[in-house]
Amino acid sequence: SDAVPADYDALSAVLDVATERLGRAWGAVGHLNAVADSPALRAAYTENMPKVVDFYTRVGADERLFAKYKAVLADPRSAQLSAPRRRALSNTLRDFRLSGAELEGAAKQRYAKLQDLQAEVGQKFSEHVLDATDGYAYFASAEELAGVPGDVVQAARNAAEAAGQPGHKLTLHLPSYLPVMQYAKDRALRERLYRAYNTRASEFGPAALDNTPLIGELLALRQEEAALLGYASPGELSLVPKMASSPAQVIEFLEDLGHRARAGALRDLAELREFARSELGLADLQAWDFYFASEKLKEQRYAFSDQEVKQYFTAPKVLEGLFHIIETVFEVRIRPDTAPVWHPDVRFFRVERDDPEAIDGEPKLVGQFYLDLYARPGKRPGAWMDDVRDRWLRPEGALQTPVANLICNFAAPVMTAGIERPALLTHDDVTTLFHEFGHGLQLMLTQIDDIGVSGISGVEWDAVELPSQFMENFCWEWDVVKRLTAHVETGEPLPRALFDRMLAAKNFHSGIGTLRQVEFSLVDMRLHTE
Repeated sequence: SDAVPADYDALSAVLDVATERLGRAWGAVGHLNAVADSPALRAAYTENMPKVVDFYTRVGADERLFAKYKAVLADPRSAQLSAPRRRALSNTLRDFRLSGAELEGAAKQRYAKLQDLQAEVGQKFSEHVLDATDGYAYFASAEELAGVPGDVVQAARNAAEAAGQPGHKLTLHLPSYLPVMQYAKDRALRERLYRAYNTRASEFGPAALDNTPLIGELLALRQEEAALLGYASPGELSLVPKMASSPAQVIEFLEDLGHRARAGALRDLAELREFARSELGLADLQAWDFYFASEKLKEQRYAFSDQEVKQYFTAPKVLEGLFHIIETVFEVRIRPDTAPVWHPDVRFFRVERDDPEAIDGEPKLVGQFYLDLYARPGKRPGAWMDDVRDRWLRPEGALQTPVANLICNFAAPVMTAGIERPALLTHDDVTTLFHEFGHGLQLMLTQIDDIGVSGISGVEWDAVELPSQFMENFCWEWDVVKRLTAHVETGEPLPRALFDRMLAAKNFHSGIGTLRQVEFSLVDMRLHTE
């Protein structure tokens, strides 16, 4: 760092090039660790993680580099930097401070050790959840699965056959777990799966996978890190790069939202308990009855079921409609592309735009993305987007186009009598897909050339959900939904009358759902603040 002048371009040519190269390589390893876990990959990841953490810790805490960037800011010429570069410079200086660049001696050494320990404990935590999820199976009889949709039953039967077992293999992956909780008439089965799902990696399972002590370790490590950096709590530290100004502001907002939703949530709950008692014979509504009773009440009130709707949302048709919306709204084209993939179900696409300056009429490459839709063992649950690489006008003048990973965990296509039926998505699945594409579009369609602030880089975490939430709205527009649907048997689009009933049920029991999210957020903020 001593040989690099205090100049924005010179620093970028050295630091950005080095960190971007390592970030891409290690990002690929981390991505595979999340979507294709194996003993060999896990061992390699665990072996190399301390080296990578150490590199980033040393760079982030390097007082000489920090001084160079402060000199760039102090130089009167910094006023001539573009707005993106000024933002990137400001973020970089902030990140140096949050990485311990202002610490000295033993405090700096302890900070570095804390980064190693947090990475190690965090990785163990994730592995325990994945192993506990993958390690559970229950082989149910046909009688136990009464009420469960046929495609789910068939998938469970196929899974049992693949495992060389009789019956139907149920797992804790959501495409298996949720339909059982939602439709299975067998209350004991619902309770069995509910308890298994909600006690994963806890003191109620194998001791080797118990995350309880790890939670305490992580909280203690985060508290010590915050104190070293001069903050009262990890919650306060976490808000420095975000829009919210303080834990008190966050807690006040969440409590206000909770109070506003509480009355509606209590009405929802009272209604559900009465329905469960009078219509389902459930005098004492338990947690494992909630999804089942809620689905039955919704069916009675709005005359449709999620299973009925699902028959119209085949994965190929949904993707066709989604791509049409993106192409129309953002004036791009999405085309299949080729690249090595980590599983046969993964597909790769390119996003193009007409280039009026091209002599040969070739379209301009805007970005590319991997699409991994289906749940499987060894894949972390949930849905997310992450960046393979960011848009960047590199120091040598070449434009690097962005590449995204778009990951979901939907139910895979099912083999029935030797014929593969296309994957069927719930409307919630469709909304999730649009949501993740919102993140992907922010990454791929950015016009910013500075790597620190292109795409989602440098966007506050409490603002980054805006594009994804925006894209969800399309899933409730009739003209869009028509394009997304074709019945798996007849090819007919979703009837307008059925869509209208879906729309009427859009906010069904939203009070309970809102309070649930508020509870998650409040517990998190209070754990890290109080």
